[in-house]
Order: sequence, then structure tokens, then C-alpha cells
Amino acid sequence: MRPLLSDATPEYGGTSFVETFLFDGDDRHPATAKAVGGGSLFVFDPNASWKRIDVHREGDRTLHAYLTLSKPLDWFAGIDFTDPAAATARIAREVDGWAPELAALITGSDTGPVHRPHYALPVEHRWDRVAGVTLLGDAAHLQPPNGEGANLAMQDGAELGAAIAAHPGDIEAALTEYEQAMFPRSAAAAAQGAAFNKVLLGDNAPQNLIGILTGSYQWSE
Repeated sequence: MRPLLSDATPEYGGTSFVETFLFDGDDRHPATAKAVGGGSLFVFDPNASWKRIDVHREGDRTLHAYLTLSKPLDWFAGIDFTDPAAATARIAREVDGWAPELAALITGSDTGPVHRPHYALPVEHRWDRVAGVTLLGDAAHLQPPNGEGANLAMQDGAELGAAIAAHPGDIEAALTEYEQAMFPRSAAAAAQGAAFNKVLLGDNAPQNLIGILTGSYQWSE
């Protein structure tokens, strides 16, 4: 649908997730489960900017992990992700030397690693009104993962529904109202998300995260 409204296309942002799952973590992967703790864990590589593992527990005791790597798409294209053993062996080299219980988030995965490249639309992505068509969610404002994508999509849907209900019989008025509110909201969220990812994937990332959690981090304008 996007080409009906906009010539913009998502561009690769230079980082990707490699997604893994350890099922029944407490029983089958006790050392890793202990390292993760009761909720979530961020693991930063002090020797390599733009590399970290995020892992969280799911309701069925699965340990769900994402290894963030700053690599070009060509690098990932050189890995055969249809061969789980070979792909795991290659990705495991990126965590060589890490504590075994942390490296196991890659090497001990109960599924093959999955490549999740990060694409984004321009921060100020918008379009002129086109009769009968609009966009919401990632189609309108795709961003690098920062925890807000699903929230924005749900808000888009709620606000679009409210606008349609407020303008019975006048869909163009509803779509105009929705877009006028959505454009600045999504642009602000995209800018904040880009800044947040830079803070957590750049120099001094561990210290930055501690500062964010304690309220002492000074955000630059």
C-alpha cells in the first residue's frame, strides 16, 4: 500500500538481530537461566561497540534472546541460515570468549538462529492526502526496534477508529484528522528511538544504560 502514498522505502540501518530460543530454561539450561535472573538481561561486549545480547524470560520459561550485531547485509548473506548447525557455528564466533552461560544463548539455542535485519523509514516520513488510503503501524513509520513499534501501531489503530467514528459518512475528514495527529507523533517517537538505540549501542553503552535506569543520564538535544 505504501507506494500509493509515498516513494519512501525502508533502508537498512546497519545493525541486525540474530534471534534464538532456549526452551524450558530453568531445567534444561540452568546456568543460563540463573544468569538471566527473573526477568531480562542486557549483556554488552566491552571490546566491541554495537554488539550486545538482550534476553528475557517468557511465560513458559523460554529464554528468548537477541544478539545485536553491526554488520552489513552482505555479511549476513554469507551465512546459510537454512543450515542451523552451520549458522550457529558462524554466529557463535561472535561471542567467542564470553562466559559459557552467556555464549550458550547462541550455542545452546533449541532453534536455528534467525536473522532479523533492522530497517527504517525516514524519521519525518509523511505524504499528501490521497483519497481513500492511509497507512498505520510499520507501513507508516517503520523504526529500529526500541519497544515502541507495537505501541505506536496500536495507538494508530485506536486513533484511526476514533476518527472514523467521529466523522460518520465522511471518511476523508477522518483520514485527514488521523494523519495530522499521527505524523508528528510518529516523527517524535522515531527520533527518540534512534537516539535510544545509539545510546545503548555505542561507546559507554553499559554506563549509559545504568544512567538511564537510575535517572542520571543526561540526554543531549
